[in-house]
Amino acid sequence: MRDRPTVVIADDHPLFRSGLKQLIENECGFDLKYDATDGEEALGVICREVPDIAILDIDMPEVTGLEVARVIRNRGLATEIIFLTMYKEEDVFNKAMETGARGYVLKESAAIEIVSAIRTVAQGKYYVSPSISEYLVRRAGYPATSSKRCSVVGLTPAERRVLALIAEHRTNNEIADELKISPKTVARHRENVANKLNIHGSHMLLKFALENKENL
Repeated sequence: MRDRPTVVIADDHPLFRSGLKQLIENECGFDLKYDATDGEEALGVICREVPDIAILDIDMPEVTGLEVARVIRNRGLATEIIFLTMYKEEDVFNKAMETGARGYVLKESAAIEIVSAIRTVAQGKYYVSPSISEYLVRRAGYPATSSKRCSVVGLTPAERRVLALIAEHRTNNEIADELKISPKTVARHRENVANKLNIHGSHMLLKFALENKENL
């Protein structure tokens, strides 16, 4: 990601979008490329500009934020997604995160969270509004604690250390610096852990690490 992350926002409420735009523009570390009024317009801008980060309202007319996110992922665009929404329901959160999003911010707290969310996602980490952060942990859907404890037994010490650092929301580069190994080696450890635990997707690996960090 660029030193000065490029950002696109999409929300169909003019006053809210204007306030959000002002917050982002006042942050000198960000480059606000465009603000869109609906999902269809947002998709056109994202496909054309391929910003580092797209901030999408989930509930937009014509094309929803979820639909925009799915197209971004299906086309393999290198744009990270932060959802901005009024929905606190866990099923909506799960649907949003299944699109590959890295952020989920509630509109009620956007004024104080959106800058932190952009900074966090720009670092390759996940950001979820604190009031619903337990959803992120529960998404792993693993059974009882005893079986979780057994499931880490087959990991090597190096793999456990990598998993413990994943639980601290460290990026591959940060883990590499901490362990004095290459990012490629970190990626290989992550892949080995995922294969051993039969976990698919970076979200699931993070959630497993969070749920099992006391056993690592």
